[in-house]
Amino acid sequence: MRKVILHTARKIPPFNEPARDLSVLAKPLWLHQRDVLAPYTDDEYEVNSLNEVKDDRVKTLVYRDNLFFDQPFIDEFIARAEKLGKACRVAFEPDDPAITHYALYLQRGIRREGNYYVADLWYYPYGIEPVVRPLVMHTEPREVGFYHVPTHMSNVYGDLVYYLPTKAFLSIEHWLHVLHANVLFGVFSMGARFERQLESDVKLNLKLLWRAMMERRQVLTTSSLVKIGKNCDIDPTAIIQGPAIIGNNVTIGAGSVITNSIIGDNVNISQGVQVMLSVVGNGTFLPFRAALFETVLMENCLVAQNTCLQMCVVGRDTFIGAGNTFTDFNLIPKPIRAHFGGKLEETGLTVLGGAVGHHVRIGSGMIIFPARMIESDVILFASPERRVIAKNVYYEDSDHLKLPNGAALHERLYPREDES
Repeated sequence: MRKVILHTARKIPPFNEPARDLSVLAKPLWLHQRDVLAPYTDDEYEVNSLNEVKDDRVKTLVYRDNLFFDQPFIDEFIARAEKLGKACRVAFEPDDPAITHYALYLQRGIRREGNYYVADLWYYPYGIEPVVRPLVMHTEPREVGFYHVPTHMSNVYGDLVYYLPTKAFLSIEHWLHVLHANVLFGVFSMGARFERQLESDVKLNLKLLWRAMMERRQVLTTSSLVKIGKNCDIDPTAIIQGPAIIGNNVTIGAGSVITNSIIGDNVNISQGVQVMLSVVGNGTFLPFRAALFETVLMENCLVAQNTCLQMCVVGRDTFIGAGNTFTDFNLIPKPIRAHFGGKLEETGLTVLGGAVGHHVRIGSGMIIFPARMIESDVILFASPERRVIAKNVYYEDSDHLKLPNGAALHERLYPREDES
């Protein structure tokens, strides 16, 4: 089958890079798409619009390059489309919880048409056709609790839950979607699929129990659920609970705890580090007592000791100094808002961290408020005037621009769309 990729040039703040180049599950989005579609396609090319697609009668899959979809979703979509044997387009019911709670905010790619939400993923059995039918997909979400707000703090929230899609689909148009693709629709959904299997598969339960007895481990820490790459050095006192994936050449120090996460290649995790429901990119270094919860680190980052990141996204080649705290809960009982398209829009979430772009340097002792962005190429020093980050920080606000005349400027590697 031929695949045609619709190019999307728009850059995603604060990274100032197209979605296709951003990291999803420890690899670029374009590579994740290629890997998921590898069993079905043997030819590809890119276009800017459907009008540029070659007019020949070839089985064709067309999708936009900022879409995230997982293997279970694509497997079902293609199987049902081929069974239908007619030109069709992905669609969703208007009451699908995973779509309405997470995928519709801060984006324009999944949109209402008639009785369904549709997106830019098509299947054509005989080449491009003008008439397509909606192929309604179900994300089959699983409700999972993740946060409890004491009633004395709020009479609105109480227990907060996620609706985790076991068949995930998302249009990445904001840094929030990068977080969702990696965490809610990524590693967290891996766990949700595993729990669903356990409930219905007796043989799987027996297999896991037998493996735990053979390895003398707790079930979640066995090799069935924790996949470890080559040439890894893991201290015996470290705890790794699955489903989890550990890459090649990884070092994990004493007392570290890693739960339901993906760790890339060549990662160094020191003593006492906590990583939960997170994705850590290749070449990253986490010194002692760093903590990540539902957070994404892209390649070659360093998060120093005693720094805590919750529900955050951090771009590649970024340094975050010691003792920084990225807050995530809005003390005012209102949904958190974030910038999109030049204005503040609701995220649909009451708990959300911040976003740090590529090639950023952040000093020690900062407090960053929820949903704030720090743009790529910024340098931040802690000072009496700026220790609490209450607003977005752009390149023009960077502290390297305030150095004495003649000092070398921090090189700008990721300009905004209007500066390219």
